[in-house]
Amino acid sequence: MDQPDTDVTMPPATALRTDSTTRRFVFVLMPEFTLLSFAGALDALRLANRQVGHKAYEWRLIGEGGGTATCSAGSSFQLDGDLDELRHDDTVILCAGTNVTKHTSPKLISWLRREARRGVTIGGLCTAAYALAKAGLLDGKRATIHWENHDGFLEDFPDVDLTKSIYVMDGKIITTAGGTASMDLMLSLIARDQGADVANAVADQQIYTSIRTDRDTQRLSVPTRIGVRHPKLSTVIQKMEAHIEDPISPATLAAEVGLSTRQLERLFRRYLNRSPKRYYMELRLGRARNLLMQTDMNVINVALACGFTSPSHFSKCYRAQYGTTPYRERGSQGASADT
Repeated sequence: MDQPDTDVTMPPATALRTDSTTRRFVFVLMPEFTLLSFAGALDALRLANRQVGHKAYEWRLIGEGGGTATCSAGSSFQLDGDLDELRHDDTVILCAGTNVTKHTSPKLISWLRREARRGVTIGGLCTAAYALAKAGLLDGKRATIHWENHDGFLEDFPDVDLTKSIYVMDGKIITTAGGTASMDLMLSLIARDQGADVANAVADQQIYTSIRTDRDTQRLSVPTRIGVRHPKLSTVIQKMEAHIEDPISPATLAAEVGLSTRQLERLFRRYLNRSPKRYYMELRLGRARNLLMQTDMNVINVALACGFTSPSHFSKCYRAQYGTTPYRERGSQGASADT
């Protein structure tokens, strides 16, 4: 059980490092940032200090205008300062969450560009990759973002090599997918700085039993997500997810996994209580809804990106699924309604 910080538990001698250099992290809290990502990252640093028995890490909380920053859960945090000039050896961690496009201000973009030019390492948690990309810091680089924002990001920033990894380190730019991925990132950095024993001890304190690496992907496998472990059904669903813009017919999908169209129909009815055609339509409409909420793409281009050649057919299907038209969805939500 985690004891108060004043009662420092010394780890085994093999886990200690004699290097007393303190590394500083500067957390930039954007409005409506995700609390879990921020808290998981910060607490990993606190626990690392406790394990090594000295101040290996320190941190500041800053944000545009100073004052306070409010997370998406509604809790506010007192900031230590505004977007001021940092030390060259600082590590910036930009924390974002909902409505990231609205909160990516010109001042923040200019500040990110300036600090990147000065050689500061910059990381982004959850949806913060959007702000980094808007500042031009991800052009030609590998990156990741929360899976719900993946589709919109691809449309907005085609020059970024977007992955589905839980976190990515490319030079001095770091991105994570959000949620508990920030803990995996910090445990990786702690292992690099202090050794694997210290990182493992921090994970134990967090009751975090499986430390993931940058080779892990952020979404559950298809069988786990749908609760079905039928290999042919899983393969068909993966093919559907990979061909949203150019849908494949059920007959072709069935043939590719060695089934008849009728056999594929029975599989979907048995395990998912819907036809392959209906399931595929729901996938495409879900992608369309993400694009409407996360990008400035017009409705016709969203329709085309999701395999609809007729805007009227797209509108009819969308209304049947969500009870409103794509045009009204765009008008009510706007391009700033990120997840």
